[in-house]
Amino acid sequence: MAALARESDGTGPVDFCIPCNPYFPTPAMFDDMAARLREIITYYPSSADTITAELCNLLQLPPQCVAMGNGSTELITWIDHLMVRESLAIPVPTFGRWTDQPMETGKRVDMFPLQESSGFALDLSQYAEFIRKRNTKVAVICNPNNPDGGFIHKQALVQFMDAMADLDLIVIDESFLEFADAEVEPSVVQEAMIRPNVVVLRSLGKNFGLHGIRFGYLVANPALAGRIRTMLPKWNLNAFAEHVVFILKEHGAEYAQSLQQVRRDRLDMASHLSALPGLTVYPSQGNFLFVRLPVGAEGTVVRDRMLTEHRILVRECGNKIGSSSRFLRLVVRPQTDVRRLVSGMEQVLYGTRRGAAVPELSTGTNYSSGTAAVDRLVGATNGAGLQNLAAQALGTGTSGVGMPMPVPMPAAAQMPMQPQPVPMQVPQPQPVPQPQQPQPQPQFEPMVAAAQVQQMPMQQAPPPQMPQQPYGVPAPAPMPPQGPTPTGVPARNGLTAAQVRGATSPNGMQNLAPAPATGWPNAQSWPNAAGMGQAG
Repeated sequence: MAALARESDGTGPVDFCIPCNPYFPTPAMFDDMAARLREIITYYPSSADTITAELCNLLQLPPQCVAMGNGSTELITWIDHLMVRESLAIPVPTFGRWTDQPMETGKRVDMFPLQESSGFALDLSQYAEFIRKRNTKVAVICNPNNPDGGFIHKQALVQFMDAMADLDLIVIDESFLEFADAEVEPSVVQEAMIRPNVVVLRSLGKNFGLHGIRFGYLVANPALAGRIRTMLPKWNLNAFAEHVVFILKEHGAEYAQSLQQVRRDRLDMASHLSALPGLTVYPSQGNFLFVRLPVGAEGTVVRDRMLTEHRILVRECGNKIGSSSRFLRLVVRPQTDVRRLVSGMEQVLYGTRRGAAVPELSTGTNYSSGTAAVDRLVGATNGAGLQNLAAQALGTGTSGVGMPMPVPMPAAAQMPMQPQPVPMQVPQPQPVPQPQQPQPQPQFEPMVAAAQVQQMPMQQAPPPQMPQQPYGVPAPAPMPPQGPTPTGVPARNGLTAAQVRGATSPNGMQNLAPAPATGWPNAQSWPNAAGMGQAG
């Protein structure tokens, strides 16, 4: 956004890309920060303990159970370094740092593909069985999930924690939970504080509309939270973060009203987008909507044309593992901006009339860098991106592969399955182009962190994939473990990143109804981390 603003009149495009609260801080709060700018940026901030204590007083949380970080990404990094020993499971598509960070430090990442045929809903019983079959040590759930906005009710999450109590760690990433309205008290922070292996991650920049300040926090039992706190730099929080935390208690009502408005805007925006022919809008509890473009429309083309022709920035999701270029994530914005978005989408997708979508540009590959729109406006490559990336992507074989259906769960791990709008459809594998090699190679190459390549045995390869099972037919029992899986190699019978990328069912969900607008916080009280109103 800064680069785009510098290359224009300084205002930048209408932003449907960055998931930020457009109604908070209020204009008066911005005026206050502007008036105190010199003081804020001249002096050192207080220690993180002082800022954390003030935030905990506001949220009614014990400070010994909280660690504040310079954005949730810093906390994800320390969780990986300190608490992920060898493997981590994560549903995909999701926030990229949950897949990339562990792989960068040589951990095994077991990716559980969310199926387009079920509206990208996460079935916790199938996810639990996936974890058991691979003997994964750490499980992550984003609630709501990014980019699709999928939501898991609190009771189901607690049952999952009970079933997975023997794992090294369970992380519930609630970065977007403040925008949810499907449940009055959806957070599991109270449960995390009394459990030995649960960490809840929460964002402040997203719901407070202040991504640039970089601040977030985690909640866990005192031992886990303290382990993170001891590793953080003394001044990991900046003076802007301190200033905002200390003035929040005066603006609880405005904050709660901003969340209500975002939820109303989400329903209105979903309604307008659903009216576009061929466009599928998935139910979301975040401050964004995940949409599938009509058949024939290519996300990179739509993204670039929306930016260059209509000055609207959208998030094309072709570079997210488990997604493809046919999907966009659109941030919820006020109705005036939404009307401009819908008008631009109509012109890009259908021309002057509603009908068949514009043909996608043929590039010989489904690779998407995710940054071509910015490159086109401000880079020297004129939108072409870095050379040879498309050829490299074509050579890796990024066609989607379905996941074997799980066997029934043992009674100890049973939990209610979330209702599915339609039966699960198993995606059909597509032919994968294979590069020419002088020596025979395994069918799929494992994804390894760059630093781990030289540590891998030269002749080692993952075992062959288990055959696909029809829906409702139990899969054969997994082979017993044969020693630890080498660092960077996917779990036995698991999936590499290249196999998972783009793995979506060909038959998508249609006419998914938006979640009901219930459980909004009282505008006269401050919603604490557990969703319970506290006097501001």
